[in-house]
Amino acid sequence: MKILMAAMGLEIGGAETHIVELTRELLRRGHEVTVASNGGVYEEDIVKAGARHVKVPMHKRNPFLMAKSLFLLWRLIRKERPDVVHAHARIPAFLCGILKKFMDFPFVTTAHWVFSTDGALRSLTNWGDRTVAVSEDIKKYLMDSYGVPEARISVTVNGIDTEKFSPELTGEAFRAEQNIPADAPVVVHVSRLDESRADAAAGLVRISQRLSSRVPGVVIVIVGDGGKLEELRARAEEANLKIGRRCVILTGSRTDINNVCAAADAFVGVSRAALEAMACGKLCVLAGNEGCMGLFDEDKLEKCKAENFCCRGGAKLTDDALLDDVTTALTLPLEETERLAQVSRRVAVEEYSVSRMAEDALAAYAAVQPGDRVVLSGYYGFHNAGDEAILGELVGSVRRLSPGAEITVLSKDPKGTAAAHGCRAIPRFSPFKILRAVCRCELLISGGGSLFQDSTSTRSLLYYTGILALAQKLGKRTYLYANGVGPVTRESNRRLVRRVVEAADAVTLRDPDSLEELRRMGCEREDILVTADPVFNLPLPDPKRAREILDGAGVDGPYVVASLRPCDVPEGYFENLAKALDLIAQKYKVRVVFVAMQPKRDEPVSWDVSDMMETDATVLSGDFTPQELMGVIGRAQAVLSMRLHALIFAARTATPALGFVYDPKVASYLALLHQPSAGSGDMDSGAVANAVGVILDHREELSARLEETCRDLTRAAAENDVILKALLDVK
Repeated sequence: MKILMAAMGLEIGGAETHIVELTRELLRRGHEVTVASNGGVYEEDIVKAGARHVKVPMHKRNPFLMAKSLFLLWRLIRKERPDVVHAHARIPAFLCGILKKFMDFPFVTTAHWVFSTDGALRSLTNWGDRTVAVSEDIKKYLMDSYGVPEARISVTVNGIDTEKFSPELTGEAFRAEQNIPADAPVVVHVSRLDESRADAAAGLVRISQRLSSRVPGVVIVIVGDGGKLEELRARAEEANLKIGRRCVILTGSRTDINNVCAAADAFVGVSRAALEAMACGKLCVLAGNEGCMGLFDEDKLEKCKAENFCCRGGAKLTDDALLDDVTTALTLPLEETERLAQVSRRVAVEEYSVSRMAEDALAAYAAVQPGDRVVLSGYYGFHNAGDEAILGELVGSVRRLSPGAEITVLSKDPKGTAAAHGCRAIPRFSPFKILRAVCRCELLISGGGSLFQDSTSTRSLLYYTGILALAQKLGKRTYLYANGVGPVTRESNRRLVRRVVEAADAVTLRDPDSLEELRRMGCEREDILVTADPVFNLPLPDPKRAREILDGAGVDGPYVVASLRPCDVPEGYFENLAKALDLIAQKYKVRVVFVAMQPKRDEPVSWDVSDMMETDATVLSGDFTPQELMGVIGRAQAVLSMRLHALIFAARTATPALGFVYDPKVASYLALLHQPSAGSGDMDSGAVANAVGVILDHREELSARLEETCRDLTRAAAENDVILKALLDVK
């Protein structure tokens, strides 16, 4: 690949070293790398390694320099035509983001740190088509502060060259260069000496006199450049005069950090610099502007990994704490010193390899390469848990099969859909945007769900068939994906459905009854495949999260789930349902928990029925994900549902259910799942309560049978992706 790295500069710093090591590894693997930056001490290193460097002054928020950089980047990208542009830091990402709008190149960014989001600074940030975060807490920061969808973020490590940074190095040459006695205890600190990075360096200077009293002959070496260097150098000279010898040494910028670390007995710092010292087998005191965590040991590893060894959320750095930690590191018994040195080296080698960092970058590059343009049409953006679960599975399938695919969803809530699924979304009733998306796409997928029916209204059927007809007229591949068909009563509507079905490139249906309905419409094509609802392919939910939701709602004992929806029912239906739920709650000692699959529509009827009940019940209110609702359903003793996907969620979690048939699709799936029906007419309170009693009495047996049925349906649902793969492979 031809890769363009865009960075502020190549001076001493963790992000800069990350870029250098990543560049070296990518070059070693045969890729061509150009680095655009303001240059610095590492420029010579990357050129020697085989990369090209182009000077672009992206190191300051100066309007003149940014305009100049924009022009230089535009000229470079137009000439070189890189396969991917990889920006590091806010200014390069902002400038590349502007050019991306006009030049449309694959664009990746790496987030090395957290930035201020105040005022205009927020608008200076662009996170590209995909973002690589160097720690889990930075990933969370991107999601919380900038709304970057989780699906667009991957987490990497600050990879360390563990051959370059090795316990085999002696550090003798550096000690000789600086006239440091061979037996002198040495403390090393490496960082960019700016306002946002220099707290630990300043602390070391301040404690130098007290440390020298505790550890005679100690030498403190501070490596780095920046705005605070001269101030620290002046303070160091004052400290050395008081101590009476050269105790604190400031070297300025250096590129041979491995040799400096090799000379250390203990290292003080954070992030990449700390990991480099650990790779050399050095004891490391974690301390920086974000806080301090003291002397590193294995019990701190998980927390350190989560925040990239930066001490975010750690205790506030104080001179007394720093003095105690450094003194401890320098005065430990030899056996303990050797143990901690081995721990440091092992962590660096096993957890922070350059190879892992390069693999993560290459995966991000692959994910943004131009691929199929796919448009998804369905009942999306209405916050219906079933349809959102289908969309989540469909988006995931497209990404697995075509990592670089550009996915556009026609949505009632484009902003919410984009945030939830990490893809492009446009308003489902915007004719010009829909026309443009369909014109640009190679494949239009319609489904799943019950899109082809006119029992709700003819208007919705005309919408979905119209989108398909448009794509087919424009010569696009079309796929009817795990659809439910029917009822379609009007003859003109039946002709419309038959026409788009026969013209589609592929058709899969989620149940046999849908196929029978198409046959009755006169559809004769023989390649229609009956599969299953895509939700059967979703991973099982996290039971801990479900428990948290239930605890938050005050549900601490056994319960049954009721999932209702507004629809035409006989008079007194819901009153009798409330009586049935009371009988169930009283007789079987369970709480009734109402789960709204589409909150805006389902919560009002849930509250109405709850208010009619004599026993206390819980209406689960909140904006829950499909996986979270599936988790709540999965912990229930039984499910009573008018909603099809509540029944499917129950089956996916092997929870026995009773269905209320308000629509033929519910009856069809109850038959597939071998689950009982409460019928479609009047509500018989006693019969419903008795049916739930049978379920509860035979729950274990019914659950085992459901697991077996679900396995078959999961295999059938996988066939949807087999068809999808074939369509995506067509070029």
